[in-house]
Amino acid sequence: MKVKIEKIKENPDNPRYIRDENFKKLVKSIQEFPEMLAVRKLVVNKDMFVLGGNMRLKALKEAGVKEIEVEVVDWSEEKQREFIVKDNLGYGEWNFEMLANEWDAESLEDWGLRIPGFDTMENLEDLFKMDEPEEKEESFKIILDYTEDDYNSVLEAFKKHSGSREEIVARLLGL
Repeated sequence: MKVKIEKIKENPDNPRYIRDENFKKLVKSIQEFPEMLAVRKLVVNKDMFVLGGNMRLKALKEAGVKEIEVEVVDWSEEKQREFIVKDNLGYGEWNFEMLANEWDAESLEDWGLRIPGFDTMENLEDLFKMDEPEEKEESFKIILDYTEDDYNSVLEAFKKHSGSREEIVARLLGL
C-alpha cells in the first residue's frame, strides 16, 4: 500500500541508529536508486509506527520523498519487538576477495560498503608508504612490489588479526 510519508511515524523505541556520514550515503542511495524503494518497503504496524526501515524513513524525508510503499502488519507487541531486532541483524559475511576482484572499489564505497582496515586499494598502497622522518640517519624505506595474490594475502591478514596497522604490517613482514 502506498501512503503519504507524513502519516508514517518514526519508532521512538528503535534501538538502531545511523551516523552522519552513513546517513548522507543512505539519502544519496535513495536519490540515485529510487526504484529500490518499490521492492524494499517500510514495515509498519497498524498505527503506522515503523518496525522495519526507521533510518530509511528519516532518509526518505531528507530526500524529499512524498509517498512510499509500506507493508502493514498486525502483530503482538512481542512479535513487533522481535522483528525490530531480527530485521536489522546481519547474519551473512562479505566475500572480500570477490569484491576486490570483481567489483569497483569506488562504487562499493559510494554504495556504503566499508572494507575493514581500508576503503579502497589505494589506501592499502598508502599503508606501505612511510613518511620521511625528520632525522635522516634513523630513516629507512620498505619497497614492496606485490601481486594480486599478495594483495589478497594482506587483505586476509587484516581480517584475521587485530591491532594497529603498524603492528599488522610488522607481523606480515616478520619484524
